[in-house]
Amino acid sequence: MTGNQVSRRCVVWFGQPTDEECACLARAGWRTRVGDARLQDGVGMRRDDIVVAMADLRCSNVDMVQAIGRLMANHPWLPWLALVPQEVAADTPEVERIMRASESFFTTPVDMQRLIDTLMKFGKGWMPAAEKTDIPGIMGAQSPVMCSTVASLRKYAPVDLPVLITGETGSGKELAARALHGLSTRRDRPFVAINCGALPPNLVQSELFGHERGAFTGANVRRIGHFEAAAGGTVFLDEVGDLPLDAQTSLLRLLQEGTLERVGSSQPIKLDVRVLAATHVDLESAVAQGSFREDLYYRLNVLRLRMPALRERGGDVELLAQNFLDAFRLRHPGRAHTFSSSARQAMREFSWPGNVRELLNRVQRAAVVAEGTLISAADLDLPDARPAAPARSSLDLTRVSAEREAVLNCLRESHYNISECARRLNVSRVTVYRLCKKHQLELEGSRGSGFPFRAERPAAGLNGPVTQNV
Repeated sequence: MTGNQVSRRCVVWFGQPTDEECACLARAGWRTRVGDARLQDGVGMRRDDIVVAMADLRCSNVDMVQAIGRLMANHPWLPWLALVPQEVAADTPEVERIMRASESFFTTPVDMQRLIDTLMKFGKGWMPAAEKTDIPGIMGAQSPVMCSTVASLRKYAPVDLPVLITGETGSGKELAARALHGLSTRRDRPFVAINCGALPPNLVQSELFGHERGAFTGANVRRIGHFEAAAGGTVFLDEVGDLPLDAQTSLLRLLQEGTLERVGSSQPIKLDVRVLAATHVDLESAVAQGSFREDLYYRLNVLRLRMPALRERGGDVELLAQNFLDAFRLRHPGRAHTFSSSARQAMREFSWPGNVRELLNRVQRAAVVAEGTLISAADLDLPDARPAAPARSSLDLTRVSAEREAVLNCLRESHYNISECARRLNVSRVTVYRLCKKHQLELEGSRGSGFPFRAERPAAGLNGPVTQNV
């Protein structure tokens, strides 16, 4: 590659991408090149180019599916994605093999944002720093409330002041603390996370600030506490409201004077450490009740970061779920690649009382128990959100009748040529076959056999005449 050349990002699309899909990829910096799998002529690329192949099965027949399978076998080094109509996903061994060989797959309608996010994983090494929007420990957010939280986090990270992180259990408070540390000037120094609620009450002082030999029964050697172990770095106090009052006093001295004293010693130790604290309880109420020191509260609450509940984050739920699934599959390869439309709707409508932690646990469980390539609402142990079909109104019946007449008239005018009918209706041949199935029109060859219209016939490339089922 010459000095003035730069790496290009290209999606080789084996199928028929829409103009909108190509335009969306172009805006994200990906060029689309349409390929024909039947030619089996390889994928041309320059050195250092980033190329991803797309197996588009939306309008393919059996021959095309087999050709794509051969092409994937001939190019094992090439990352592949698959695009499969949801109603025919993995319904044949050939399609199943393509989906299993793909890094990820998508159903129709295409979630373009997830497609672009997936492509960016392949192009991460090429992406300029300005395009890398994720921060350590926090995955890309799209919801306004989370974007606002991330913006605050970026502002607070380089400022060497305490931060009080609030939010419900499981909302990601420790992740936020790790991100604050990772974006700060202390990122090369220790990060120590402490669950204050899990410390034995009689050992809190010793655990946090250390002790001298002989300070109490059983103290046979000097012990360095968590704060000293994090010298120069960051200490994260989770559930800080559970600290007993004597430990609160020692913490206040550390924040005010930058010194601590080990248990059993009166010698102050100078210490440089940043303190981040988190709580899911109302510290203001704890102050009013006398269980939390007011002066300590104000020392901790210099900067405040609220982690929103998952139910407030809208579309982030699906993005997080897919990221959790992708990460799980890197460690434990399985059949499940993504989520069905009913599972996505169920996730959007669920209240998520356990927040992000609950979502992570449900996704990992679903990835293990799922039998197919699509995770269902049942796999997630969520109620199926699909509403019961309402009774058809007279207007609905009129529309269905008009659609049936339009298809039948077009078939007659085109002398029952499926391709010609598809051109006149400005739809694909597959759509014509589906409309025939929907309105109980049969292929000529199946008339009188007692068999209904078979959906797989279009995939086999049949182009025979159609007749009305009478």
